[in-house]
Amino acid sequence: MAYFVVEGNIGAGKSTFMRVVGSLLNAHIVYEPHQAWQNIDGENLLDAFYSDGNRWAYTFQTYAFLTRIFALEEQMKKAEKPYLLSERSVYADRYCFAKNAYEIGLMNELEWKLYCDWFSWFVENRTQRPLGFVYLRTDPSVCYQRLNKRNRIEEKLVSLDYLKLLHAKHENWLIHRQDISHRLHDVPVLVLDCDQDFEASESLQKEHADRVAEFVVQQLGIDRSQVFASKVV
Repeated sequence: MAYFVVEGNIGAGKSTFMRVVGSLLNAHIVYEPHQAWQNIDGENLLDAFYSDGNRWAYTFQTYAFLTRIFALEEQMKKAEKPYLLSERSVYADRYCFAKNAYEIGLMNELEWKLYCDWFSWFVENRTQRPLGFVYLRTDPSVCYQRLNKRNRIEEKLVSLDYLKLLHAKHENWLIHRQDISHRLHDVPVLVLDCDQDFEASESLQKEHADRVAEFVVQQLGIDRSQVFASKVV
């Protein structure tokens, strides 16, 4: 199953993008598995991570990896559309979130080595590589404003400085291609400027959808009419 990944910082607008722009596309949509992190037999692992990162960073990153893989594989079995559009990937975990956790001291040296070892083996041998990344490039200050507006309880401790660190990680990975696996070097990246609010702008939604459609057509080599939802064509 051919799939593409929508990437971006916390508050970049990924879920909104998947909902409003995704509705214009003939794609099977896979959302980030937030609910799996928020309710593990009544325990909220996402909140535990934000509240006590030193204790829970390695545990959270491990579980985030597993739930992403499970969700993607399960949805691939159900997909009946020409391609799949997934919200974030295990690569974002590795090159942005887990790496940042290690660099700011939330993961110790041993935890980081263990994470990198099993991540590399599993990804190299057991996962399908995406055909492309769609990067919702957004200024950290804009992300911070959106994060405060949506007011999720788990994100109450997320600071602007933290978002700036994550932004730099996304830039290094998706723009500059620094220190990434050889497996990803030739995976194309579509960069969309998402500082402007597109939720209330139909013209901007259509513009983003057009660019994603063109990107998908280039990678899959299918007719453009197959990329859009029938109601849009």
